[in-house]
Amino acid sequence: MDFELDDGWHVYPITGNTDKAFMGKKNQQRLFLKRNASPFLAALSMEEITPRLIWTKRISSGDTLTAQEWLNGQTLTKQQMRSPEVAHLLARVHNSKLLHRMLTKVGGQTVRPHEFIRQYLSELPDDLRHHPLMARVLTELQGTMPTLPTTDYRVCHGDLNHKNWLLSDHQQLYLVDWDSARFADPASDISMLLCEYVPLNDWQAWFSEYGETMTADMQQRVVWYAKVNLLLNIKDNYYRSQYHNMNHEIIFLEELSQYQL
Repeated sequence: MDFELDDGWHVYPITGNTDKAFMGKKNQQRLFLKRNASPFLAALSMEEITPRLIWTKRISSGDTLTAQEWLNGQTLTKQQMRSPEVAHLLARVHNSKLLHRMLTKVGGQTVRPHEFIRQYLSELPDDLRHHPLMARVLTELQGTMPTLPTTDYRVCHGDLNHKNWLLSDHQQLYLVDWDSARFADPASDISMLLCEYVPLNDWQAWFSEYGETMTADMQQRVVWYAKVNLLLNIKDNYYRSQYHNMNHEIIFLEELSQYQL
């Protein structure tokens, strides 16, 4: 596509994001370019949660193009996701009043518990619908939905995969790819991270780094969202025919059903 940049700039697609993310290069200068990035990127940049936003402009196609500082670094490994810095940055996201104001301003959606259930049930294969453990967990989740008032919902990232965490060469940690940002119970974000990267026995210690005590109420909400996230992952792996991952998550779902604070 034509990015309408000044003369001398060359644009290269970034592997895995060839439709939206690009590197702009001119002599020794580099920029991270993205088409139709999250509209509250400016607030994320101001909070130093994402790399610095340099400019935003609308191009003739009608798309919005953003340019951010290009940083050399690496995405986090799965092991690095257990680091205190990850918990600290996620807490900053959830507690940021600026992000809350800006996401409100741009019309950010609110995702409630029943919408996670609805997403799971949509086009659910019969093999999973009739699986004894998954059917039992679904019934349990439908009867125990968290009741946290939406006034207590926070800005949530919604896709905390380790590849969305960038550690620069200067050891500055950033959280990128905000296309799934929403208002939700922060336990929905937390459970996504804990389920994927932190052993059950370390959940309490992780909460200390996050800056909160894992109370009985918080535990119930985290476990509820952890189970629904596992159901969604199992469904996704079923459709991808990734049965080894699916069976691993089914085993963890059973283990989580026995988890106690």
